[in-house]
Amino acid sequence: MGSTAGSTAGSTGPRELPLLPASPDRLRGDCARCAGLCCTVLGFARSADFAEDKPAGTPCRHLGADFRCGIHERLVDRGYRGCTAYDCFGAGQHTTRVTFAGADWRTHPELAGAMSAALGVLRGLHELRWHVVTALGLPAAAAVRAELAAADEELAALADLDADGLAALDLAAVHGRTVEPLRRAAALARGAVDTSGRARDARRGRARHDRRGAELSGAQLLGADLRGADLRAASLRGALLLAVDLRCADLTGTDLTGADLRDADVRGADLSGALFLTRVQVAAARGDAATALPAGLERPRAWTAARQAKP
Repeated sequence: MGSTAGSTAGSTGPRELPLLPASPDRLRGDCARCAGLCCTVLGFARSADFAEDKPAGTPCRHLGADFRCGIHERLVDRGYRGCTAYDCFGAGQHTTRVTFAGADWRTHPELAGAMSAALGVLRGLHELRWHVVTALGLPAAAAVRAELAAADEELAALADLDADGLAALDLAAVHGRTVEPLRRAAALARGAVDTSGRARDARRGRARHDRRGAELSGAQLLGADLRGADLRAASLRGALLLAVDLRCADLTGTDLTGADLRDADVRGADLSGALFLTRVQVAAARGDAATALPAGLERPRAWTAARQAKP
């Protein structure tokens, strides 16, 4: 597969230089440099997030000849909110431009399966790298910086494997090697948070739940009422926060790695200092103009019309 993909893709021009992002901001999808892979590889079922069924491996009917979404600016209005909550972490353009040297599945349909497989592996690698690069930017995590830098170097090298190499990669093993320094970095960052005094919203008398420094990793908090909660330096790593009410909560230094924030109400919440909060999580939640986000995370368009929270 690798030799075939390489020779076919090579005919489109010289292989592009590997992408070596230097910041979390650069580990994000660039649709202009991708062959519409997420709109083709992924499948979805008709639901509140998708207006219709689409089998995996079938191009979305809104995908244009230029590999761009024809309703990108109207996704929410047209019933495709789920699309706005997806991020390939830059794996799409890496698959297209680096692994397959600019080839695409329309011009070279024989590459469709290999491109699909590569995208899945690369997304996993790029998401891991996003977390590692984010951790490297945490001043409090200096004690594990060498390990994080080594992990970043490994992930960058693995992402540049050819199609055969990616297909043979044990992603679970890579994740296992990477997660420990990430856990330690998160613990150090949480430990450096000043949790004295009152939470941001407590000045208005609404700090109803004091969960400072709480260990809530993996907690099942579906639909919980955490309005005005003081969650500074808590761990919500891998927690189920589906439809949880976090209005006006303070999540400064809160570890949100892998937390499920679908339909979580974060209107008025302070997420500006949350740890490892991704664009996917933000897009899946419900916020408003008063929701404070970390630098580099844009406010979803769907939030702009939301009313300010009144817990």
